[in-house]
Amino acid sequence: MRNRHLAALCAAALTISGLSLAYGQARPAARKSAPAKAAPAKPVRAKPAAAPVEAVNERPMEPKLVLLLVVDQFRADYLDRFNKQYNAGLKRLLDNSAVFADAHYDHSPTVTAVGHSITLSGAMPSSSGIVGNEWFDRASGRQVTSVSDPATKQLGGEDGKDGASPRRLLVSTVGDEIKLSEKWNSPKVIGISVKDRSAIMMGGRQANGAFWWDASTGNMVSSTYYFPQLPQWAQDFNKSRAVDKWLGKTWGPASGGRPFMMLPSTAGPAYWSGVVGTSYGNDILGEFAIAAIQGEKLGQRDAVDLLAISFSSCDTIGHRLGPHSPEINDVALSTDKVVGELFDYLEKTVGMNNVLVAYTADHGVAPMPEYMMEHKMPGGRAPAKEVRDTVQKALAGRYGQGEWVLGYSGPAPYLNHQLIASKKLSLEEVQNTAAASVRQLPYIARVFTREDLRRGMAHADLTGRRVQNGFFYLRASDLFIVANPYYLFENSGTSHGTPWNYDTHVPLMLMGPQIKPGRYYNRVLVVDLAPTLTAILGVEIPSGAAGRVLHEVIRTGR
Repeated sequence: MRNRHLAALCAAALTISGLSLAYGQARPAARKSAPAKAAPAKPVRAKPAAAPVEAVNERPMEPKLVLLLVVDQFRADYLDRFNKQYNAGLKRLLDNSAVFADAHYDHSPTVTAVGHSITLSGAMPSSSGIVGNEWFDRASGRQVTSVSDPATKQLGGEDGKDGASPRRLLVSTVGDEIKLSEKWNSPKVIGISVKDRSAIMMGGRQANGAFWWDASTGNMVSSTYYFPQLPQWAQDFNKSRAVDKWLGKTWGPASGGRPFMMLPSTAGPAYWSGVVGTSYGNDILGEFAIAAIQGEKLGQRDAVDLLAISFSSCDTIGHRLGPHSPEINDVALSTDKVVGELFDYLEKTVGMNNVLVAYTADHGVAPMPEYMMEHKMPGGRAPAKEVRDTVQKALAGRYGQGEWVLGYSGPAPYLNHQLIASKKLSLEEVQNTAAASVRQLPYIARVFTREDLRRGMAHADLTGRRVQNGFFYLRASDLFIVANPYYLFENSGTSHGTPWNYDTHVPLMLMGPQIKPGRYYNRVLVVDLAPTLTAILGVEIPSGAAGRVLHEVIRTGR
């Protein structure tokens, strides 16, 4: 009897199990809960980066002004190191932005022209053609800069001086796509910086104007590429001599204490080159930016305008004194103040609810080698001249005397291809000989040849990928040289340009009604900025943009 009961129970269990299995196969799979993303300022549950934007077919609120703020050489850690001291613009950004804690550039060399070209094109040097601040142009046989253009003339500075243009930039920018879209009637795009390459690269090829500082006249200048003469508002700014208000002034910590330096008391090149190497350089750009907003009515018309400002003084100070100097603390606080003043002005004229703000830097910087050695860390100086002399000596010793090197980009040599051909030598063999000689130097981490990179033969790691992304064959040097971490090719001060994280890690913040505030810890790239802005604006993605839309921070609707 007991056995019959057991058999009946087993049969019933099997029947229930079969029904459950059949039901489980027939019904839809239960939807899994989305994991929470990195904690924002006000903890909320949100979808992960891989999830689609959750709204129905509704676009983000359209801004009247896109404002890009780039601070040259502003390391990512400056946001946290000086956080408690910020009380104006940077505090507003930190409190109200999508703050990306792990934003990087993914190329090498990490220098000014390249970083600024990426911010609004989203294109790696391998697509944009902007491979450095300067390089040897084989077609003309001379050294050129990223923006040098003898077909143009400078406006507002010395008469007859060559101007500059974005003609070497081979891809479109956000500003170019705004204009090409024809969504708005006469949108305006303006780039402003102390440096010509910074203002020009951000503005793109169709900018209404790019303006930069001329230390020989103390004027903000431009180029005939954009217009036959400076706009009246820019002429009025120069005539006002507002830039001379710091003559004879002491630059020192805002909180008091030992002064850093005294500026010349007489207007002239010594003062004009010196003032932009202090925190007062930020004030000059801030005042000029307000003059541009007034003069061009930016954000105050029936169009979407774009204003890109690059504050260069942090870079000048950082190169000279390093990232751990009190002067860097001061210029960071100056940035906070000037950005706050700009936001206050925009609140009155445009309304900050109508402004979409992006904040980043063009690269980081290495600590001073001496500072690192004091702290038992690796580092040292690797003079670029020693690298260059090593290449020349190795090639002359093996193939005979001659001018084997015609130009440089940093320590990287451009070899004499004509001489190589005249001796009926293999270019690849000569490059390999030069590379082998440089690899013998004790402070060198990697050496890639132009032919290695042409074939995509960089090492399959972070360093190799970043070097490969910086390679554009027609403008490339014959060797790509990477020093060991914390080693510099400069004899004094500090610098940047490497694929190491201290040079690639930068701030990235987005603020506006289109953006979900919070702190995001997923790794993002600065090439993601341009496609994100064009997605919000509803215009075509820039032609060479290599990044993705940061859709996890986009808020749809109004």
